[in-house]
Amino acid sequence: MLALPLSALGRSLTSINIVGPSNAEPPPQPPSPAMYQLDIVLKKGNSLAIRDRTGTSDPYVKFKVAGKEVFRSKTIHKNLNPVWDERVSLLVETLKDPLYVKVFDYDFGLQDDFMGSAYLHLESLEHQRTLDVTLDLKDPQYPENNLGSLELAVTLSPKEGDVRDAYQSMRLSDVHRKAQLWRGIVSISLIEGRSLQPMDANGLSDPYVKFRMGHQKYKSKTISKTLNPQWREQFDFHMYDEQGGYVDITVWDKDAGKKDDFMGRCTINLSHLSKEHTHKLDLPLEEGEGVLVLLVTLTASAAVSISDLSVNMLDDPQERHQIMQRYSLWRSFNNLKDVGVVQVKVIRAEGLMAADVTGKSDPFCVVELSNDRLQTHTVYKNLNPEWNKVFTFNVKDIHSVLEVTVYDEDRDRSADFLGKVAIPLLNIQNGERKAYALKSKELTGPTKGVIFLEIDVIFNAVKAGLGTLIPIEQKYIEEEPRVSKQMLLQNFNRVRRCIMFLINTGCYINSCFEWDSPQRSICAFVLFVIVVWNFELYMIPLALLLPLAWNYILIASGKDTRQDVQAVEDLLEDEDEDFDKDDKDSERKGFMNKLYAIQDVCISVQNALDEVASYGERIKNTFNWTVPFLSWLAIVAFGGATIIIYFIPLRYIVLAWGVNKFTKKLRDPYIIDNNELLDFLSRVPSDVQVVQYRELKLDPNPSPNKKKKNNPG
Repeated sequence: MLALPLSALGRSLTSINIVGPSNAEPPPQPPSPAMYQLDIVLKKGNSLAIRDRTGTSDPYVKFKVAGKEVFRSKTIHKNLNPVWDERVSLLVETLKDPLYVKVFDYDFGLQDDFMGSAYLHLESLEHQRTLDVTLDLKDPQYPENNLGSLELAVTLSPKEGDVRDAYQSMRLSDVHRKAQLWRGIVSISLIEGRSLQPMDANGLSDPYVKFRMGHQKYKSKTISKTLNPQWREQFDFHMYDEQGGYVDITVWDKDAGKKDDFMGRCTINLSHLSKEHTHKLDLPLEEGEGVLVLLVTLTASAAVSISDLSVNMLDDPQERHQIMQRYSLWRSFNNLKDVGVVQVKVIRAEGLMAADVTGKSDPFCVVELSNDRLQTHTVYKNLNPEWNKVFTFNVKDIHSVLEVTVYDEDRDRSADFLGKVAIPLLNIQNGERKAYALKSKELTGPTKGVIFLEIDVIFNAVKAGLGTLIPIEQKYIEEEPRVSKQMLLQNFNRVRRCIMFLINTGCYINSCFEWDSPQRSICAFVLFVIVVWNFELYMIPLALLLPLAWNYILIASGKDTRQDVQAVEDLLEDEDEDFDKDDKDSERKGFMNKLYAIQDVCISVQNALDEVASYGERIKNTFNWTVPFLSWLAIVAFGGATIIIYFIPLRYIVLAWGVNKFTKKLRDPYIIDNNELLDFLSRVPSDVQVVQYRELKLDPNPSPNKKKKNNPG
């Protein structure tokens, strides 16, 4: 997703935008101010239209000038007389384009409903005087309908001279800073669903859950063929509203080759939850059946900040000492999630690509660490911008990668990509001001320009090591492409069935650990203890004989397990018949569906091959010291395992492991399962990632001007 300049931040409480004229050649007119500042206070709405089944609406307001969206208010839930009290300052170049005001009803997962619109003609406003304005909302298609009204306070002020540069400094004022910085963290654990609505012909569903909080989104994995899914997933959202805000949740049934089915919705009002406390929520689904079980924790804001180059905490010896003490080895077990802190100084860039027709660009810089994202102000008409800003992030995973991307601001469309660098935190040399050659979007090749950064990372090695053994934080998930099952999936399904046998066997064993069936788990536990306590090496070939003997008995009794192969062949023939039938019925499935099927096969095979190859490369890279921190961690683990196995009999070790696995869910019913080995390997970069994170060589013969700038005083 491309990052946007401040105009995209109009969804926050306050913003400043620059709006151009709608006509390239305005008619001749007497001398007038170069620009106007339009200050608007969106006060409230009165008797707005009903758009929800509950007899209310969830209204929000958009402002547009010359066809460009310049502001979007927050959403007020379940209220026909909402009070926003939001302020916005716009910089406009002409008064001929009216302010277009539109009101919508927010519907998560569905298209938002139109609630009315109105125009505010700027030419009719008095200058430098605050006017109270009431706008009657109408639907252009049904102008006779009364859709309520909006109350605004509007002030129009002429601005002499070119004030565009003056507004650059305002981009990082308190207004801009507050628009980016979050007040806290919302930690959500999606545990399970109960008694969900059956959506498929087999009386089951394939449910997944979508979360949305403002612009932040998360999508869970899909659990196949169940009405009582166990997700056990954890993720974090940033909380920008001090009052908390709302988390919108929808549940969907995954359907291959057609639109997914809606299964219900629910909402979390964060203002009702106390902070620094974990809340267990049983949320009944509206417009559906069943309950979602979640754990929600609100925590105070992390140490995230934006400041000017002259004011930053690590340059203050006293503050730096306090931070070093905070992450010292003596405090290794205080707040294990607070691994460290990283400070990024974004100094300047040189030789950027010209993105505008004038041969210049309007560059701004976005700094991202996992799901944390901050940005600089825009420097207009410059290929060698200087930002001189300092960004501070909390480090939750020392294996995270810092991404710094430069964009060109475009007032009328999405920002243009200019270049990017990706820097693993463990590769950073503290306090070194360094020039990084910008790369392409895929990070595989160079693009034009260089960016100068100075980065410091302070972290606790013990917390970082322990954090390696927990699941890695996933980026917020976007919509996936549709899946269509066709005859072209046959060969892929044959391979998948072989793999699914191993997976189902593992799931069956894991169900014993999960106590899905108490009788089965008790029998498995007793058998496990007896076998482990009396284990001898000869039992390994004996165990391999057991499935052979079992299958022989089944065949002798007339239950031929070889019929499973025939069932697979029959299924493939059925799919072939369905494919032929689909060819005859063009109304049901057309050529595009078959094209999507080919695409799905390619994507599935490509992802499977990539995953297998990546794990092989990560094992290799662990042993060849690609990431020394992880290689040392492996040495500690192997050394500890060697000592334990040498002094403690194997049966005791296996017995302790098994007892822990069997009792884990009994000790903590809401624990999120993980595999420590796979979590460790997920932190080791694959060969592709090694190439992406590798720094490009700079031009060995820079110009004298560049030589001078490379050593700033």
